[in-house]
Amino acid sequence: MSSTFPLRDTSASAASGWVDEWLRRARPVDPGHHDELRLPDGQLRPAWRALATQLGAPFDELSRCQEVLARQIREDGITYNVYNAAGGSSRPWSLEALPLLISPEEWPWLERGIAQRADLLNRILVDTYGEQTLLREAMLPSALVLGHPGYLRGLQGTQPLGGVYLHVVAFDLARGPDGAWWVVGQRTQAPSGLGYVMQNRLSVSRLFPEAYRALNVQHLASTYRQLLDTMSTLAQPCAGGDTPSLALLTPGPYNETYFEHAYLARYLGLPLVEGCDLTVRDDRLFLKTVQGLSPIHGLLRRLDDDFCDPLELRTHSTLGIPGLTQVVRAGNVVLANALGTGFLESPAVHGFLPALSQHLLGEDLILPSLPSWWCGEASAWAAVRPQLAQQVIRPTYPVLDTPGGLSARRKRQQETVLGFTLSPQEVRAWEETVAQDPAAHTVQTFIPYGQTPVWSEGGLSLRSASVRVYALSDGRGGWRVLPGGMTRIATRDDGPVSLQQGGSSLDTWVISSEPVDAFSMLPTSVKLEELAQRQSPVASRTGENLFWMGRYTERCEQQLRLTERLISLRAEDDEPEQSLLQALSALGVQFGMVPPGTPPLDKLGRLFERAALDALGDAQAGQGAYSLAFNLSELTRTAQALRERLSPAHARLLRAMATDFQQALCPSVPVDPTALAARVSTVQDALAHLSVQLGAVTGAQSDRMTRDAGWRLLTVGRLLERLIGHVRILQAFWRNQALQHPQGFDQALEMFDSTITFRARFQRRLEVPALVALLVMDESNPRALACVVRRLRTELGKLPERAGAPSDLLALLPPLGVGATLASLCDPVSGHGAMMNLLDHLLDAGWRLSDEVGRLYFAHAESTDSMVSA
Repeated sequence: MSSTFPLRDTSASAASGWVDEWLRRARPVDPGHHDELRLPDGQLRPAWRALATQLGAPFDELSRCQEVLARQIREDGITYNVYNAAGGSSRPWSLEALPLLISPEEWPWLERGIAQRADLLNRILVDTYGEQTLLREAMLPSALVLGHPGYLRGLQGTQPLGGVYLHVVAFDLARGPDGAWWVVGQRTQAPSGLGYVMQNRLSVSRLFPEAYRALNVQHLASTYRQLLDTMSTLAQPCAGGDTPSLALLTPGPYNETYFEHAYLARYLGLPLVEGCDLTVRDDRLFLKTVQGLSPIHGLLRRLDDDFCDPLELRTHSTLGIPGLTQVVRAGNVVLANALGTGFLESPAVHGFLPALSQHLLGEDLILPSLPSWWCGEASAWAAVRPQLAQQVIRPTYPVLDTPGGLSARRKRQQETVLGFTLSPQEVRAWEETVAQDPAAHTVQTFIPYGQTPVWSEGGLSLRSASVRVYALSDGRGGWRVLPGGMTRIATRDDGPVSLQQGGSSLDTWVISSEPVDAFSMLPTSVKLEELAQRQSPVASRTGENLFWMGRYTERCEQQLRLTERLISLRAEDDEPEQSLLQALSALGVQFGMVPPGTPPLDKLGRLFERAALDALGDAQAGQGAYSLAFNLSELTRTAQALRERLSPAHARLLRAMATDFQQALCPSVPVDPTALAARVSTVQDALAHLSVQLGAVTGAQSDRMTRDAGWRLLTVGRLLERLIGHVRILQAFWRNQALQHPQGFDQALEMFDSTITFRARFQRRLEVPALVALLVMDESNPRALACVVRRLRTELGKLPERAGAPSDLLALLPPLGVGATLASLCDPVSGHGAMMNLLDHLLDAGWRLSDEVGRLYFAHAESTDSMVSA
């Protein structure tokens, strides 16, 4: 592990000076907040003193470290989607260089308190979906539980495998003004953040490796391993003696934390799947793969309960798996976490936990919850109503959105309101709102969050912080607490702690006084039986995205070449031939370079050129032209859905292409849109840079990806697009007789990237038979139709067997060559017709192959028995 931070003299005299410098650079804490950096007497806390001793006082280096972090985050594509941004945009993940430090004296107490709470919540779920003693004895109000949309009546009496409802539970902690820790929230459905926790740890520990080792920071990997081991153990009964198959369920790339889903799936070695990747057959869950249906025995889900099954839960959801609830009832899948845990996230539950802890565990809560009053209890509402101006008003229940949206009243009920920010009139208005529907509101005590240091503008600012910590079940009634967590801070010194509102994150270092666990998720040794070549099944959605990645890559390259040919006409000394203009006009429409109905080049050439230039940067295809920017955008979107499959460098390059192209088309010095020559020059520069990038992408796809079924589908997609595109080019040139003229002849060679090869073989003999031999019949020319067809036969033949495939696919292609001889295509009398018939046949074969590949490997339309893979 290499450090970006310089080594420092750690002598006692130097350390004392550095500590003083840290204190001098630190701004004061806001009144009423706990100071994580300093003791009440103004000195650094021991943990921070130890960190200051290790890092010294090169504060200019801290600024550089922050820049290194930001650059690494951008390059790695670590993002967080902000729903309230224009268009639901994603922004780079925000991470500060300095960590939050938890001392070795505090952590054991926090660890016990978190494990106790996780155990308590799981016991509440066992009772609530079982005998319901707590409801009958009014330890939990029935109206609170049964009226919560997170309680799923359809699962009453259903116990998950092993009796484990909560495999992962997250608690949000904050320090009060006196330094005491409080639990301010809990997440029981699909807790987020585990991927970001590991990413933060890897990023920050690389900045300060010496300090990380010297402070004896506890490691995280073994806790992640615990999660996999527990799920595998619990899933054994439904795996029928085989090794259980696990996957991570994500809502998809538009979810706010999709990056961490992909990152966590890769780190854990799990396939990342969406609801559309899974299907239910005979009360069992299957992953749709290009090899067939593969059973899934466990899902680590990042999808909230009500989205998981559109048959029984949220009916208009397109994210879930129809029939999943029935699979749960049948005991054929382990869900982490189990369905129906959402009601425990209600803030109203906190008010009942102290008594429930005594009742179920026989002990007091180690970690206190914020004092909470559920206003559905008349006595609680009467007690807290006079104090409303000093409290926090929160919604008891989540209001599930509907296709028609929420009413203004329902939206108001969903607000979290700080009483001290309200005017007297607003307080009275909120009293009336709560009184109209008391059960929908919960009141909690407000505490100002403790503040931790972050490096900002040459000094240490103090920001309000909360820490999300995670407890993981061992499947046997015990709990393991992740020694660390995700710390979130306010974007301002005393603002809201919210990533959606621009907050940032910190790594969380739990300092240990004992040797740290050195376990790594990377295997230290390989067993001989593991050396046998085994490939994981490729999900159908993944295969489809790879298929279209190949097609979009080739489509972009063909459009780039066509645009270059259109631009090259302006540089010709001679007036372009009418036949060439007609051919390029037809191709411009067919390839989506201009909107349908644009006058052709041979009629209104300048209008055609302007339309092509206007469409070039239109990523939304607003005028109906699906040109380069649109297809680059689609390529980027496809790559986003394949994050777990692509190397960081490959993914970074794909993200950069669309951005770089748009920036190149919009230079810092604006070009007059009416000055066609200046616009053309700008476009030429943009195309030249894009050409280099596309070459790099092609190299990464062909030379840096494993040759599994997914890669073969990518290659098939690219070859199909090449076949269809090159056939169209030849059709346009042949039909318009553009090859009879030198200009058309040269343009066709350029479109096929074969000019150098042609001249090396035939010099300047611009004869059509020579061109046909090179562009149609030559199996050694990767752009020739014969070579494309030959490679298609090879790759289709290696696709997984599926109910007749690939033999059925191969039957659509000529068995040898392109299905015609050179002599027949060059015959003076019948050659024109033979060429057109050949091109029509190959074009039809390309489209039919595209449909058949989708039907066989993506749609899964056959019966169950023929689809289940061994």
